[in-house]
Amino acid sequence: MTELDLLELINEIKEKKYESQTLELKADRSGYTKKLYDTLSSFSNQDDGGIIVFGIDEKNDYELCGVYDENDLQKQINNQCLQMEPVVRPVLTVLKKDGKAFVAAEIPSMDIVDRPCYYKGVGRIKGSYVRVGDSDEHMTEYEIYSFEAYRKKYQDDARIVERTDSSMMDETLVTSFLSRIKSNRPNLATMSNDMLKSLYRLLEDNKMTMASLMVFCHFPQAFYPQLGINAIVVPGTEIGDVSLAGERFIDNQRIEGNIADMLEASLAFVRRNTKTSTSIDSLTGERIDKTEYPMVAVREALLNALVHRDYSMHTEGMPIQLIIYEDRLEIRNPGGLYGRLSVDQLGKVQPDTRNPIIVTMLETLGITENRYSGIPTIKRLMKEYGLAEPVFENDRGSFVVKLYKKLHKDNTAMLLVGSGFARDKKRKHVTQEELLEFLRTERTRQEIVDFLGKDTITYTMQQFVEPLIDKGLVKMTIPDKPKSRNQKYYSEKR
Repeated sequence: MTELDLLELINEIKEKKYESQTLELKADRSGYTKKLYDTLSSFSNQDDGGIIVFGIDEKNDYELCGVYDENDLQKQINNQCLQMEPVVRPVLTVLKKDGKAFVAAEIPSMDIVDRPCYYKGVGRIKGSYVRVGDSDEHMTEYEIYSFEAYRKKYQDDARIVERTDSSMMDETLVTSFLSRIKSNRPNLATMSNDMLKSLYRLLEDNKMTMASLMVFCHFPQAFYPQLGINAIVVPGTEIGDVSLAGERFIDNQRIEGNIADMLEASLAFVRRNTKTSTSIDSLTGERIDKTEYPMVAVREALLNALVHRDYSMHTEGMPIQLIIYEDRLEIRNPGGLYGRLSVDQLGKVQPDTRNPIIVTMLETLGITENRYSGIPTIKRLMKEYGLAEPVFENDRGSFVVKLYKKLHKDNTAMLLVGSGFARDKKRKHVTQEELLEFLRTERTRQEIVDFLGKDTITYTMQQFVEPLIDKGLVKMTIPDKPKSRNQKYYSEKR
């Protein structure tokens, strides 16, 4: 950083008054420099590193107070950097402005194999930090383990599962797996099945590995009850929203079995809880059904979660979460992005593989195909469907995929199967008079939602119908039970 760069940064901070993920401010008016260990650690442990600017007092309206002694301050900074493991090598810049001195310390990112960077005085567990917004927070034991697992190339999918033996495997699946191995690799065709089971890590000392448990066992949850999927449907856009009937979840299912079983059951759950639209081909007159989300994209996202989740002992009590909101579908799997991969690189570079044994097993069985194509496939299908760009988040020990229902502006109207009303996505406004006229006949909640061209029952009733009820313009057929499933609404002028 040059002096000019530092001057521009200070002016920007003074104008916008902020700290950030990569910017920390310290006043340092006196001869005592506050301990920097937490910030040195957190900046070193993130890909973008960070900058500490000394001489700005954020607690006093970002006053440009300057530092007590720029030379002594630099010594203090270097001394504290030397107490980190690995040692931090800051780049220091000094600026004189209006008779005051300011110092910037650029903290470079540590290579991932050197993380976590921590303060030696308290040790790795207590001295490792991560940057969250504009604050420094202790790393969890799992976050620390994740770096170690990558550095030492732990294979958690190869760990032995106690209390298991070969009799607990699905012999049909195992036979198919071994047959495919032999047919594709002539040099292995003469090997015995027992040898191949050992070679491909199905068994270790006649005990199943985590990989073979998740791929070949009928019921892995007998050993690890939480290695499944919790699937729920929320009647709103956030956890905690409730329906008009007071329900927190419209549907709630615990999905279990091996990876193939859970994949199919999860897809069935999504199909059951999302809508299908139909249109008529103008050329052929044929009916065309279209699911609310591209199901191949949903399959890819679910399969990625099942294959690439963390199967270490640190996360064996954490299920995958499949959540269907009114405006989106979310899949959360334990274990953030593995290795050097960042969110902006997804689908562009070949990633490190957290569970190579599971990947090999599923590829051999034909459950997964074309490795590393999942993210591009999801993006392409969402675009072809006219839906919003998928969102991928790497969130402190978990990876999240969000698929939104929002349509692009050029989408045409769609007719919902089972509904008597055309649902025009372009429709911007329905007048109160039009709604009251529609309610001259008793209508269900869903019929009102369809008429208004909205997506969610809760939002529609709160925003459009309940105000009319309060004004006395709309009545309920069962006023004593407002949340009744059989409730209908009608205009006062019947």
